[in-house]
Amino acid sequence: MQGEKPRLARLTAILTQLQSSRLVTASELAKKHEVSVRTIYRDIQTLLQSGIPIVTEEGRGYSIMEGYRLPPVMFTEEEANALITAQQIIDRNKDKSLTDQYNSAIEKIRSVMQYAQQDRSELLSQRLEIRNNYEDEQNSDYLIDLQTAITKYQVCDLHYHSLQKKKTIRKIEPFALVHTQENWVLIAYCRMRSDFRAFRLDCIERLMLLSDRFEPHKMTLQEYFDEMRKQWEKNP
Repeated sequence: MQGEKPRLARLTAILTQLQSSRLVTASELAKKHEVSVRTIYRDIQTLLQSGIPIVTEEGRGYSIMEGYRLPPVMFTEEEANALITAQQIIDRNKDKSLTDQYNSAIEKIRSVMQYAQQDRSELLSQRLEIRNNYEDEQNSDYLIDLQTAITKYQVCDLHYHSLQKKKTIRKIEPFALVHTQENWVLIAYCRMRSDFRAFRLDCIERLMLLSDRFEPHKMTLQEYFDEMRKQWEKNP
């Protein structure tokens, strides 16, 4: 097919995709790499013969055996530049937990770069300027913990000081995170109000992740926004 990658590059890309996704179908791989499904079958067989523990889930797709990982072989120049640019943007973020964890990840990524790439990425980082949050303000430190609570369905104790200067302590079920006007906002089900509420992270005084788990909420973030829009249209 036109635009087909050299086979070695395609095999490497397929392995990376398998490591970054829970399940990938042959059709998805064929479309991404612009080859036939039959070619993907041959590629998977080649990877299996090379000792890569690929698990075939009949009728569903492919995955890598749990616990097996290979570090990235290399980053392209464009991928490295994108990561450095993202680092500059995240460094201007107001949540300390996010900037700390991202910079730690970037250090690990740099460790697998070739020396020439490291030099060029360092040069680029010195030639980028993201013009927001001029005072380097960091007004929250809870984003990473809340991401964990969302993915693990953990109930949280929230000590909150609203913009109206009202302090409350409540149990919440974190649902989603939204970034708006340079601040992070948590969407969560509040057990005290028996409804969903929005909480600014810079107004959180204390957050504790509890061992209690909650049942996942049966809606998407877009469905939540649609419902909020309907309520606003009724009561603007």
